[in-house]
Amino acid sequence: MNFSKMMLGTVQFGMNYGIANTSGKPSYEIARDIMRTAYECGVNCLDTSAAYGDSEEVIGRALTELGLKNKMHVITKVSNIKISSPSSDAAAEKYINESVENSLRRLKTDRLDICLIHHESDIEYIGILRKLEKKGLIGGAGISLDTDKYCKEVIALGIKYVQLPYNILDRRFDAFFSEVQPNGIAVFTRSAYLQGLLLMPEENILPDLTDVIPIRRRLGKIAASAGMNMPELCIRFVLSNPAVTSVLTGVDNVQQLIQNQQVLGKGPLPGNLLQEVKAAVPVLDESIIRPFLWKKK
Repeated sequence: MNFSKMMLGTVQFGMNYGIANTSGKPSYEIARDIMRTAYECGVNCLDTSAAYGDSEEVIGRALTELGLKNKMHVITKVSNIKISSPSSDAAAEKYINESVENSLRRLKTDRLDICLIHHESDIEYIGILRKLEKKGLIGGAGISLDTDKYCKEVIALGIKYVQLPYNILDRRFDAFFSEVQPNGIAVFTRSAYLQGLLLMPEENILPDLTDVIPIRRRLGKIAASAGMNMPELCIRFVLSNPAVTSVLTGVDNVQQLIQNQQVLGKGPLPGNLLQEVKAAVPVLDESIIRPFLWKKK
């Protein structure tokens, strides 16, 4: 499968998402217009999950109405595998099969292009997804990572599709990236703006995350001296990593989508600027770079 450099994230189509989100979940009409514009701009893949509210239903309805079924790759995920006995492969298989069947129904399709294990701790069940791949119900099986804990297992198990967080502050996967291309792994990166933490007004940053403020200021100066803003610096930093297949970005409206696509079109950062950016960012604690650990308001 060929994937466009930009992947449209759709979690916000099904729920309120992100600490910088002030507009809430967009209407169905806006979501449909975003998908139409994405396709017109050359975006051929989008990301969703069974756990993203009614995102799959919105996508299935919109792609059908727009005549874009089979023209955009849909990547979805099996939600947290909740079974009474962790050692029960039969129960896990039943759960995964039902999740995939429900996703197929909601997306109004008979085949999922890519299906990922949503929670990295469920990596032991990747073989069950591969059975569905052999049956033709999914085109490829993979996993969504949140930490670098399972990177060696990904390589050992021969997993070919991986989604993971990566941004200008997060270097946890640098060692894994060196293994990606030799092992033929497609990497889809999310959290380019760290759920908005890199862009939101300083006064809105939660108290436990204020350590990021001086780093943001340094990066802002670097961006300005290079004639760009922070969103551009963040996106082009991710693009500068040759191991990245697609950059996953969510948007609230069509204009944001167009702006993101224009930035992506500018390509990677110049080598000297990339090194300057890396030197400006210290190693940060997971409590800052991993949203799962953020304290809620």
